[in-house]
Amino acid sequence: MGSFPDIRWDFLGKYVEKFIKWIDTTFEGFFDFIHLISSQTINGIDSFLSFIPWWLFLIIIFLLGWRFKSALSGVLYAFFIFLIGTFGLWDVLMITIAIVLTSVVISLIIGIPVGVWMAFSKKFSIIMRPILDAMQTMPSFVYLIPAIFFFSLGNVSAVFATLIYALPPVIRLTELAIRNVDEDVIESAQSFGSSRWQMLTKVQLPQALPTIMAGVNQTTMMALAMVVIASMVGAKGLGEQVLIAINRIDMALGFEAGISIVFLAIIIDRVTSGVANSFQKHRGS
Repeated sequence: MGSFPDIRWDFLGKYVEKFIKWIDTTFEGFFDFIHLISSQTINGIDSFLSFIPWWLFLIIIFLLGWRFKSALSGVLYAFFIFLIGTFGLWDVLMITIAIVLTSVVISLIIGIPVGVWMAFSKKFSIIMRPILDAMQTMPSFVYLIPAIFFFSLGNVSAVFATLIYALPPVIRLTELAIRNVDEDVIESAQSFGSSRWQMLTKVQLPQALPTIMAGVNQTTMMALAMVVIASMVGAKGLGEQVLIAINRIDMALGFEAGISIVFLAIIIDRVTSGVANSFQKHRGS
């Protein structure tokens, strides 16, 4: 009576494994296609960023900071990137940016339409909410298992794991933004005979854009938060340097790679939030 009885139920373990193997076998071509597109996208962005001279990249960072924050912020952000270069981490920084950009772009391509669908369909919203809850609350390390199984080790597995973690914010905020569009604006558009597609593209999405941009900000930050965890499935970049530092107990490398991720997070957060604020100001004017 003191311990739980030994009545093991292997139903989940047995059938989940069979189901995963069936998916892998049946959709092998589809997964190969995703792997090809994702790897080429990451390599293409990395090659483009590496092609840009370092000084021009610093100027671009300065202009982004100046445009969406202030001239002082632009100087500070450019200085952060310059510091990362002085740590000898310039090349791995470009890889990290490529992985994050790829993850964010795919998240937006999937997330915004799903959020719009949830806003228009209560049944679909009810189905998706527990799925999104599971995606946000399940430990990030769990995502690495199917990532390795379907895409093996490498940057593509990192993108797959990052997608699961980073998708929910943009989906939820897109749904919220569409649902919160002013009813008076919608009624006015309907009175002028707008079709459902015109209503969405010319009224609801423009009105919802500031909130959607806040979702883009959150998705980008969550994608960056997966950098270190994704290194455990062979992803390159700053996260890999942190993992190497842990294995070697190299405090100097760990600090340099860690503070570089912090610098990158600050820049991405401030720029994306500045973009969201600019949309909000434009809407209010």
